Amino acid sequence: MLNPKSVETVHRELIDLIRVFFERAHCKKAVLGLSGGIDSALVAALVTEALGPENVTGILMPSQFSTLHSVNDAVELSSNLGIQYYIVPIEKIYSRYMMELVPAFGWDNTWDNTQENLQARIRGAILMAYSNRHGALVLNTSNKSEMAMGYGTLYGDLCGALMVLGDLYKVEVFELSRYLNREREIIPVSTLTKAPSAELRDDQKDSDSLPPYEVMDPLLYALIEKEMAPETLIQEGADPAIVERIVRLRSASRFKALQLPPMLKVSEKPLLDPSKWVTL
Repeated sequence: MLNPKSVETVHRELIDLIRVFFERAHCKKAVLGLSGGIDSALVAALVTEALGPENVTGILMPSQFSTLHSVNDAVELSSNLGIQYYIVPIEKIYSRYMMELVPAFGWDNTWDNTQENLQARIRGAILMAYSNRHGALVLNTSNKSEMAMGYGTLYGDLCGALMVLGDLYKVEVFELSRYLNREREIIPVSTLTKAPSAELRDDQKDSDSLPPYEVMDPLLYALIEKEMAPETLIQEGADPAIVERIVRLRSASRFKALQLPPMLKVSEKPLLDPSKWVTL
């Protein structure tokens, strides 16, 4: 762990904090989107342990860009956890959106963030609809690395009542996931080993938009937790281009932090304002 706490301690604190948050909210049920990726898998495993499988629902929302193995991983995870899940494909919804936007966009099919963010916002709307109908709180599955870089869609995958992993870097997400699998396979092995991807376009990888997590996260930790200056990191041997890229992305995305849900605090330097920390 980058966090000086042990993985066992972080695990225990997250479970306790989830229970505290739901007790304070006077709610017992949770819902989250299951993408087949590591973040949603870890959140599902943690909240199931905290609330019980009968109180957790996963919604799979595949698009034309979702891979079959990701859908299979999400189904396998749900089976391992014993939670209810539903499959709500979004391809037709997305296509209808794009058709209805023709008067504003014209017939220009140039691909950019518009199409990617629209998919994320459709998924957010589906989760919020389930929340309204069934009284289940939506769980946000973003992690600290993504938040720091602004790698997320406002009103889409950044929506929710609670950020469970908002104070864990991506490398810590992997470590905690492996820890949960120490006695039996909860999170599918293929989820742990495949390259992270938002699957919002063909063959997309997180590394298309961000430096590799194993390179980026220690630098983020030094910048955030240790409050080191970028110049110091470069002097100590860090790649200047990567450091400058991280600083630029952090600066450009700070406005998103003002609109994020509360987060479970497990480190000494959470990214969000203290008013949004969930503590014991």
